[in-house]
Amino acid sequence: MNIEMQPIGYVRSEVQREADDCWAGLVVAIELVAPFTVESLAGLTDFSHVEILFFLDRVAPERIHTGARHPRGCANWPAAGIFAQRGRERPNRIGLSVCRVVAVEGTRLLVAELDAIDGSPVLDIKPWMAEFGPRGEVRQPEWSRELMASYWS
Repeated sequence: MNIEMQPIGYVRSEVQREADDCWAGLVVAIELVAPFTVESLAGLTDFSHVEILFFLDRVAPERIHTGARHPRGCANWPAAGIFAQRGRERPNRIGLSVCRVVAVEGTRLLVAELDAIDGSPVLDIKPWMAEFGPRGEVRQPEWSRELMASYWS
């Protein structure tokens, strides 16, 4: 099976290259491309947050991981399978972030703290609805909390 996707738009950000821990307070634009219009974003400002799916196009295919590794190469953290972490060297190079909606300006959606770099192709935008959030207790290992401690600062 072959899956084809076309970007619905592109990220416009001051972050120009792969980075970690630099997203706090960052407001970026997602510029839609044709055939998407102003109508495509109608009603989105009624939501506080959106989920952004984007393509990690700067990750070279030879960097993709399929097994376990130490997150960020840190030997102090246990090796975890690629699906037990959110590293960018993912099999299909798909990024996902929940972002606060700042504004809609024509065919531009402004969001806060999207961890995608300038020019990243956007695959989809979905409104965040509490009913799609976790049901029940959320748990995660301590190493992941350490990894994320300065991600948004």
